[in-house]
Amino acid sequence: MNKKILVATTNKGKMAELTAMLDVDCQWLSLADFPDVEEVLEDGLTFAENAQKKALGYARATGCWTIADDSGLVVDALDGAPGIMSARFAGMPEKDMAPISLDDRNTARVLELMKNIPAENRTARFVCCLCLASPEKILLQTEGKLEGRITTEKKGRSGFGYDPIVFVPELNKTVAELTAAEKNAISHRGNAIRKLQPLLLDILDKPG
Repeated sequence: MNKKILVATTNKGKMAELTAMLDVDCQWLSLADFPDVEEVLEDGLTFAENAQKKALGYARATGCWTIADDSGLVVDALDGAPGIMSARFAGMPEKDMAPISLDDRNTARVLELMKNIPAENRTARFVCCLCLASPEKILLQTEGKLEGRITTEKKGRSGFGYDPIVFVPELNKTVAELTAAEKNAISHRGNAIRKLQPLLLDILDKPG
């Protein structure tokens, strides 16, 4: 099988994780293989819209089937925020600010907004939408979630982003306290990939 599929990322870790879990016989490409392609603007109102825009946009720009994802943290007590703004929830730091990472700024803002919220109302979830598109249309779309609760302080050193403040009751740990294997087994992205895998195999097996 000589099908080429572009994964719309330059992140080597995400690329390796997704292609390993999908485990299909094709030629995998990343955005690093298309350095002259313009970035697709993520201005959708939902994770699904952003994943669709990226998948279609890069598929049309490259001529390749493209898989794109959009993901983030949804906190019920914050009316769904950070949501699609998860990566930039605290805004971009000013040049003269202390060198605090964007992840630390984002988690700090969530904890500050949640400081007076009682335990029973601290429900939240990670959401990932995956989309596969050809240059002509959306071919497949899946969604994965990881339910949890917002902690009152950061805990754990693994992972990234909001992982240290999302507690998983079933495992009695934050996501940042999980091993890589534990996280992959339950993560929102892992769940979305596992749903996509049989659908992708099926569509690749069809003639034409």
